[in-house]
Amino acid sequence: MKIHEKYIKRCIELAKNGLGTTYPNPLVGSVIVYNNEIIGEGWHQKAGEPHAEVNAIHSVKDKSLLSKATIYVSLEPCSHFGKTPPCCDLIIANNIPNVVIGTMDPFAKVAGNGIKKLLEAGKKVTIGILEDECNELNKRFFTFHTKKRPYIILKWAESQDGFIAPLTKAKKEPVWITNEFSRQLVHKWRSEEQAILVGTNTVIEDNPSLTVRDWTGNNPIRIVLDQKKRIPKESPIFDTQANTLLISKDTINFKNAIASEIADFLFKNEIQSVIIEGGRHTLQTFIDANIWDEARVFKGTISLKKGIKAPVINLVNPKKEQLLEDELLTFFNYDYNHHF
Repeated sequence: MKIHEKYIKRCIELAKNGLGTTYPNPLVGSVIVYNNEIIGEGWHQKAGEPHAEVNAIHSVKDKSLLSKATIYVSLEPCSHFGKTPPCCDLIIANNIPNVVIGTMDPFAKVAGNGIKKLLEAGKKVTIGILEDECNELNKRFFTFHTKKRPYIILKWAESQDGFIAPLTKAKKEPVWITNEFSRQLVHKWRSEEQAILVGTNTVIEDNPSLTVRDWTGNNPIRIVLDQKKRIPKESPIFDTQANTLLISKDTINFKNAIASEIADFLFKNEIQSVIIEGGRHTLQTFIDANIWDEARVFKGTISLKKGIKAPVINLVNPKKEQLLEDELLTFFNYDYNHHF
């Protein structure tokens, strides 16, 4: 493995520790190398707290080595004042001569300005190391800033015979199609995304909390579609465990292209990523509008014989498949090349 790739790979590993806690900021990892040895490393842990480069520099015990070292960072160092000072200034102030960057930042306030500032200060800057991997790391942040909408993940579970729920049920609670391992994985996913979205019928029929209960992490913001405000005020989705945003006819125009309207609403509310968990109509609305990035579909072992049909994705090849005990989990990625 090339030496630069080795250390950028470590930056990516570190950055992933911040998944679910850095919104609205990107995931960033940084390592500082002297004499082919890591002498400092860090990652951005939470919005408003120090950035990766700051944590890496602070972790170096012998600061005199910085003037002979190389700092690696998965994303272009910031050059503007936000909640924290620019990382470029700190790199320059510590006389670090070499800067290796995974990928450029599309955020308008950075977008090449960080690199420009470092070059003007006489630093040797190398750009584009493991660029695809670094872009994948920040697919949420990049989608938000380039497409002006959140990164959208669709998720559902379907029976062996292709249904997501029975037509009728005795109690207003979910009918579990998946096993406990799959359910725990879903709670992990919830902790990684900024928001979770469901339609009116899902809330009325299943009475969900939409929180992270089987995993340790932050509860996502709950986004609930309720055009006519039919959901009872005592529903668990209105409790204090997480913030809830209601999308009603007062919020968006339901006569327009609904998926676009929702995506615009989420963008205006600075939501970078959302996992859409149902119901069928809500999921299919996003599929039909071609406004989604990823789908995660569980195939359970039970058969329902009849019920509510699962959503249908056409013309998309699975990205990967894996087994969770006896259940098949399939990942799909939206194929922009095919659709445009």
